[in-house]
Order: sequence, then C-alpha cells, then structure tokens
Amino acid sequence: MNTAVILLPGLNRDRDMIAALTAITGKAPLTVWQTETTLPDVDLVVVPGGFSFGDYLRCGAIAARAPVMRVVAEVAAKGVPVLGVCNGFQILCEAGLLPGALMRNNSLRFVCRDVKLEVVNAATRFTANYRQGQVIRCPVAHHDGNYFADAITLARLEGENRVVFRYAEGTNPNGAIRDIAGIVNDAGNVLGMMPHPENLVEPEHGGTDGRAIFEGALGMTASAAA
Repeated sequence: MNTAVILLPGLNRDRDMIAALTAITGKAPLTVWQTETTLPDVDLVVVPGGFSFGDYLRCGAIAARAPVMRVVAEVAAKGVPVLGVCNGFQILCEAGLLPGALMRNNSLRFVCRDVKLEVVNAATRFTANYRQGQVIRCPVAHHDGNYFADAITLARLEGENRVVFRYAEGTNPNGAIRDIAGIVNDAGNVLGMMPHPENLVEPEHGGTDGRAIFEGALGMTASAAA
C-alpha cells in the first residue's frame, strides 16, 4: 500500500500521521511538500492536522491555495481516497473539496480531550470496518472545530447520507451543528473529520478505535489489533 502525507508550513501532526500509516501498512508514507505540482500513484492521500500558515486569515485558508492542494483536488476527482484530519478538514473545506466551514469553538477555548463518535454511515470506504451506529472513542485537539453549513447544504448532506461521524453521548466539544464530526464528498472518497484517529491505532495509544478508518480507506480488512 502506498500512501502520501501532505506537508504544509505550520502543521504539527504530520509525524503522528506518518507513524500511524507506517504502523498500519508496514511502509512509510511519501511526504509531499506544499510546492509540489504532481503526486505519485498512491492509495491514500492524507492532509494532517496542525496550524497551517499559523491559521492566519482563517484556518486552512492559505493552505487551501498551495500548489499541492490543486493536485490533491485532481487526484480526488479521479477517485483516490483523501482524508483530512482537524486542520486537514478545514483545508479541504476551504479548498472546496467539502462543503461547509469550521468556525471557532462555541466555548472560545482550545479543547484537547477524548470524545465519543457515532458511526452514522458505515457504508463508506472509510467506515466499512465499523458497524452502523457503533460508538468509538477518538481524541480531539482544536480551537476551530465548530462545523457549520447553511440549511440547504445540511439538507443535502443528510439526504445523501454524507454525514459519517457525529459526536455522541453529549461529548460535542465545539458546538458543531447537528453534532457533525465528519463528512464525505458526494463521491464518497474524500473524508474530513475533526477528531484524530491517528492517535488511536496501536494498543500503546490506549486503544485502536481509529485504526479501522485507515484500513477501510486502503481496502484492508480490519486487523486483529482493532
């Protein structure tokens, strides 16, 4: 399995993502710098979390205009799975690969803790190794994770079953509308989510609830560790 991690100035979760993908696939991912205008053939592209370009203007706004994001959009249009986590989710929205926006947490504070996620749609490639309605644990670490979209967009997301994860059991950490924690594009091959599944992929992390997202995206059967 060949994977790629996009590198942008200010990201600080790229090493976590690289470690997770290496543990899952047994092969270190390619790292692709922001100025690149081509991508090698890979089975999964990941835009990790952090504070790209210092979150100036808006979170992800500058990064979304980096040359490499045009290439990410091109490979996504060809059906390559793309995963954006935390700042990566913000970047995908700013780049137009996903609808909606991530706003300031309603507490106006940075949050860093575990949350519960309900698998709302287990029919996507990213969630194929979960059960419909399954509740998993996943950590969050963000200041601007409050997902919002207008009524028409929300109706389309719900009607097309494109809400993949919701914060469950009263653990919504940011005020996201309808407890939305993760969505997919209309083709189902681009997933954006605020929580960090890469930090729960090995028993040493204290759990493996996040591992199945990567295995599903890569077409792998859920491992024994999960």
